[in-house]
Amino acid sequence: MQIIDFRFRPNTQATIDGFTNSTMFKGMFAKIDLTHLVAQEVPEVVEMIKKHNVVKAVITGRDCSMTYDAAANNEGVISFVKDFPEIFLGFMGVDPHKGMNGIYELTRQITEEGMHGAAIDPYLAKIFVNDAKYYPIYSKCCELDIPIVVATGPGTLVPGAVMEHSAPRYIDYVARDFPQLKIIISHGGYPWVEEAIMVTERNENVYMELSEYERHPGGKSYIKAAINLIGDKLLFASAHPGADFRDAIAMYKDFGLSEEIMEQIMYKNAEKVLGL
Repeated sequence: MQIIDFRFRPNTQATIDGFTNSTMFKGMFAKIDLTHLVAQEVPEVVEMIKKHNVVKAVITGRDCSMTYDAAANNEGVISFVKDFPEIFLGFMGVDPHKGMNGIYELTRQITEEGMHGAAIDPYLAKIFVNDAKYYPIYSKCCELDIPIVVATGPGTLVPGAVMEHSAPRYIDYVARDFPQLKIIISHGGYPWVEEAIMVTERNENVYMELSEYERHPGGKSYIKAAINLIGDKLLFASAHPGADFRDAIAMYKDFGLSEEIMEQIMYKNAEKVLGL
């Protein structure tokens, strides 16, 4: 079975350094043992994932430079896409506080640099996903016909951030106002599990990936929803190397899902969202 991983980070030294030195996530990663991570060269990563039938991997950029003292990592994502365009699909991280400058850069990266979508993080932007500052970004995504990933996982020990800004209920407003926009809820809207499931189920243009939260308290509801409600809306995502993609694949195989639902989650739903 072919696999599309919708949340992947090549395990390079830059990725590892980004984890350990992050302005936003330094406290969180200080609590996580990352000593097992061994840096790899990108060609080595590509060879490894191909051996496990991963045919495409989405890499999301992040830009929260207006709210945290952290440089955007979009140029690093572009380098992966340019070196291995047959397997890596890049989503540009957009900071809503940059206004039209962010819109111009998004247009350039999509039309000139080969990026495939946009990515935002309301939690780190410290505003709600339906804030007016985001609406020009959504309009541009519709114009460019590209999907957008909305991070909803409220990482622990992030200074100055509040959980409510990542609540998936506000995505419902965006889905209503931009029915042509393909929206991907990233990290499952946790801890608002049932809420995220219903936002995904009731909006034709909303999809969801669960990376890192499948086995959290309440996570069994995701699996039940995959069987009964949103098997055609869920996307496999590993969050590698924070969670090893091989472990994530094995976990999904152990969920007891039917072959049809597994094929949808692991490949077909992402194929539709990405327009492959």
